[in-house]
Amino acid sequence: MAYWLMKSEPAEMSIDDALAMPAVPWFGVRNYQTRNFMRDVMRVGDGVLFYHSSCAEPGIAGIAEVVSTAYPDHTQYDSKSHYFDPKATQETPRWMMVDIKAIRKTPLLSLTEMRTHSELETMQVLQKGSRLSITPVTTAEWNAVMMLLMK
Repeated sequence: MAYWLMKSEPAEMSIDDALAMPAVPWFGVRNYQTRNFMRDVMRVGDGVLFYHSSCAEPGIAGIAEVVSTAYPDHTQYDSKSHYFDPKATQETPRWMMVDIKAIRKTPLLSLTEMRTHSELETMQVLQKGSRLSITPVTTAEWNAVMMLLMK
């Protein structure tokens, strides 16, 4: 089992929106490293820290899990989509996605608060210049976040 932090802008998909759905297709990823995480490393059952980004108070807003293996992101083929990629074809898709299922909303663990906990200092989301929308989380980091969310 692996763990991930997945960022979503709450105006596009909040933890409340995700909880109202049976599963959330994580589409629109257009970064090769992040695509490779989904395609090559993510597995059904992996844990997800659902992170609200690009908002007044960014931070971990909930817990989710990966519920599908990677499959082609349909938005890459849609010329009307913001995520359209003219180089992608059905035969050779460039972009992948997975489905996640929100498990529960948590008290917000803000980015500011995360920075105050030494056990989280290695988290990729806290590193200078880190902009990936999906990052791996170590077991130690996952456990530390779980303890903080239980307080």
